[in-house]
This record gives sequence, structure tokens and C-alpha cells, in this order.
Amino acid sequence: MEPTERLARIVRDTAEVLTVEELRALCERPGPPRAYIGFEPSGALTIAHLITARKIVDLADAGCDVTVFLADWHAWINDKLGGDLARIEAAGRTMEATFRALGADPARVRFRWAHELTGRADYWARVVRVAKATSLARTRRAMSVMGRAEDEPNLDTAKLFYPAMQAADIFELPVDLAYGGVDQRRAHVLAREVAHHYDWPVPAAIHTPLLSSLRGGRRMDPLEETGEGKMSKSDPGSAIRLPSTRAEIDAKLGAAFCPAREADGNPVVEIVRYIVFPWEGTLRIERAEKHGGPIAFDRAGAFEAAWADGRVHPQDLKQAVAAALDRLVEPVRRHFAAHPELAPPEPAAPATRPA
Repeated sequence: MEPTERLARIVRDTAEVLTVEELRALCERPGPPRAYIGFEPSGALTIAHLITARKIVDLADAGCDVTVFLADWHAWINDKLGGDLARIEAAGRTMEATFRALGADPARVRFRWAHELTGRADYWARVVRVAKATSLARTRRAMSVMGRAEDEPNLDTAKLFYPAMQAADIFELPVDLAYGGVDQRRAHVLAREVAHHYDWPVPAAIHTPLLSSLRGGRRMDPLEETGEGKMSKSDPGSAIRLPSTRAEIDAKLGAAFCPAREADGNPVVEIVRYIVFPWEGTLRIERAEKHGGPIAFDRAGAFEAAWADGRVHPQDLKQAVAAALDRLVEPVRRHFAAHPELAPPEPAAPATRPA
């Protein structure tokens, strides 16, 4: 793949690139760029992770050496799964299985654990160096990467380690290109600032958009860093888990916020924009002849123009999106049917109050 084509593959469908010039230099130099994305293992993935999976495949196709970093210690610090490391590691194995099913080729994408780094004295020396180059106020601002507010009361001290650890990960792996959702940009910018401070190699960064909650009700800025209003596995009503059955997908989309003609803050339109077109390259909507008959779009812009004009009904759109998601989720269902020991546990039933 030529450098120009590699660059285009890396940056397509992103919300932010830091910076295009740095990425172009990475694509032109000999050897594969070292790319990474980090996750806290904390339960089943959602269809929002189809955005991430698509970009992981893009990075691998562009010739990058891709590392998916399973941040078990970070999840422990952030109280995920009750801070139970055994449960966190089980969730990490499920996460790896899910991404493998979605096309993360073992020959080009490797998975590593935070505990591989935390057992080394050099790693903790790096964490201290990052912390010494970062003010406490700057650290608190970067805590949005944990899904926490900088002024959140009663934080335990361990959580203040988190931003320095996340930046240190980038240098210790090491990484040329950091990737994440836009909610991770503060951590990546922090790493870039620290690199300039110490004259370390500066990591480039790319960020993809976040997917809004199915509940809707909030217009999201594509560069929103806090992640408020995004699809979240911690809120079952906001998300579609991986894997879900077709019936579950239909039910979740049937109840999803989807105001006619509106695109901003519309989670169903965002699924088309951020998932269906990047994965399938087209959207086909089946309709009865009395409603205009089937219609297909091969560009997101053409679909959104038709949507804004009222030429697509919300119910027809939901049915088309459900069919597309069903196709995309099917490899995950097959994988977990063949490897049930890796499947995510069923979500707990909602608590009921005694009569």
C-alpha cells in the first residue's frame, strides 16, 4: 500500500487527527507504525465498539503493528467490576474474543495486558516522570478519560495515578500512534505534552466519534471529551450489547430516540453514519411500493439529505439499521456459540422492590 493510501485508510471516518503531517511522516518512513488503543475490561461490548473494531481493522490494513491494550490495573483503579481483578481479566478475554470475531487478525493485531508493564520498575519510573511534568490541576482535567469529573468529591488517591499511567503506557509499549474515541483525547494530548517536555518521541493521535445513547435527548459535539450522553454498557437502555439476537436488536431500536428529519443527536442516524457506511458502504431500506419502494444509498451524504427532506420514515430506517446490525453482529454470535466459555455473562435482571 502506497503511503498516501495508507494515510487515507488511517484517518478515514475520524473526528480528529493530531496531526496529519506527523501521520504522513509515519506512513512514509520504513517499517510499520506502532499503533495502540487501550480499554478498561469492564463487561460486554456494545455496538459502539463496532466503530473501534472498524478502525482497528483499518490500522492493520494500513500496515500498522496494532496493539490492543487491556488495561486491567486501570480498571481496578477505576473500580470497574467491583475492583475484582479476576472478573476484570475474564472481561478482557471476552473483549479479545469479540474483537477477533470482528476481524482483528491475530497476524496483525496483538493483545497485551497492563500487568505486563506494572511489574517492571522502569514502568513506574516512567509514571513518576510523567507525573512530575504534570500539574495536579492538569491531572484532574485529564480524569475525564476515566468517565469522572475533575471536581468529583471523595476520590481515592489511586485515581490520581490513572492519567500518568495512561500516558506512561504509550511510551513503555512503545507507541507511534495512539487511537481512541474522542473521550480519550485528553490522555493523548497529555502524552504529547510530556513528550515535548522530555524530548521523547511525540505520539501522533487519531480519535473517532462517540455514539449517542439510544435514549437520545442530547446533541453531542463530535469532539465532546467527557462522553456524557454516549452509548454505555452501564446503562442497558442506552445500548445494544454484543452479541445480541435479532429480536433484541429490533426491540432496542424500536424504542430508540429517532425524531424524523433530525440528524444531530439522533442515535439511529449516527449508527448509519458511524457504523453502517464504514462497514458496509451502503444502506438499503426496504419499503412497500405504496411508500415509495426500496431505496438504496451508497454515500452517507445522500442518505442524510434524504433524511433531512423527510423522504425516509423513522420506522423504515430503524428496520434497515436493525438488518445491517444483525449482519455485523452475526460473526460475534457464531464465535461465542463455538466458544461459550468466552461469552459475556447475561446482564443481571433489574432489581424489583418487594410488594
